[in-house]
Amino acid sequence: MDGDGAAEDWLESWAGGVSARAARAVELSNRVAGLTGTAEASGGKIEVTVGSAGQLRDLRLDDASGGEELARRIMAVVRAAQADLSVRVAHEVRATVGEDTETGRAVIGSFQTRFPPADAQAASQRNGARHDW
Repeated sequence: MDGDGAAEDWLESWAGGVSARAARAVELSNRVAGLTGTAEASGGKIEVTVGSAGQLRDLRLDDASGGEELARRIMAVVRAAQADLSVRVAHEVRATVGEDTETGRAVIGSFQTRFPPADAQAASQRNGARHDW
């Protein structure tokens, strides 16, 4: 095989790799766009579902609940659902592009920053951090 043939083979192989990574990135984007995170509290009296960007998608309340305590509990459940979404996104990253890739690290990092695990949020509040949730 001459030098030109080897170069063409290498270029075809490189282009194929780029195409495969791009296809996995598109697959990840499609999977993540369709994900939701769900959490409940108070024995099922409150249930919240958030969309893939963390937005509140559904809220279900028991008729007997009310007041300021209700608002606090609702926001706690919203944060728990967002943390659930972050875990699900990380799973999809591992299943598609891998968590050790630049894309995987960026996606997981973005979700972990926006929606940290519930225990990290609780620690932040105990240490005096104030959030406008």
